[in-house]
Amino acid sequence: MNIPSIPLAGVIGHPIAHSKSPRLHGHWLKRYGIAGHYIPMEVASNDLAHVLNVLPKAGFRGVNVTIPHKEAVLDIADVISDRAALIGAANTLTFQSDGKLHADNTDGVGFVSNLKQNAPDWSAAAGPAMVLGAGGAARAIVAALLHDRVPQVILANRTRARADALKSHFGGKIEVIDWSQATARMEEVATLINTTSLGMAGKEELKLSIETLPKTALVTDIVYTPLTTNLLASAHAKGCPVVDGLGMLLHQAVPGFERWFGTTPEVDEELRQVMLR
Repeated sequence: MNIPSIPLAGVIGHPIAHSKSPRLHGHWLKRYGIAGHYIPMEVASNDLAHVLNVLPKAGFRGVNVTIPHKEAVLDIADVISDRAALIGAANTLTFQSDGKLHADNTDGVGFVSNLKQNAPDWSAAAGPAMVLGAGGAARAIVAALLHDRVPQVILANRTRARADALKSHFGGKIEVIDWSQATARMEEVATLINTTSLGMAGKEELKLSIETLPKTALVTDIVYTPLTTNLLASAHAKGCPVVDGLGMLLHQAVPGFERWFGTTPEVDEELRQVMLR
């Protein structure tokens, strides 16, 4: 008798207890009646290569990767997607049938899909985007904006050297400005994106005036705790379209679930409510 294997996937990081991914994937597994499991795994950096070698032998189809392993997995992977190579980090690993480890980065896809779902009229090509922050999320978002033909990215980071490094990586459409100049450039902006932790619960607030930001500009924040940050509240009061950061988390998970469990999951209001509990 040929007994089908139970599909397994998970998320690895250090620490990992805070991850919302098990709730997200668990909801989809239940919704689509898939007899699989998605498991959080705390993995130290020294054990990363060994664990990734063992997991497919234990029946795993793939894993999500979070801090601090997103860059390190590129040194271990056999196949790296173009966008993961461009961003310099991966968040979605697939153990292929030929035994090779495939690394991808779906953060940028998640970001753009979130905006297109919740602000259907938005287009990256409509005008300059201002990106606040120059960390890993910013790299993924800049790559996605450039792919979607944004004419210019105005980049501001509290530590200018990190922003300069990002510009040197992505090239000519990036203009780096000092953090203190951001307010003065608001009138040019068509899309305003906060990729920093400023405004997140337990962190200091994002102190930034959006007084001269056009009312047509879309404002989004990758922070989703709280769901409505002060930046989004101020933009909404001004009349700007706003999109919260929860959808980016939800949409970035779609490609991995599809590869590991063979079903394309839907991001909808029911899922949002599950994740907000």
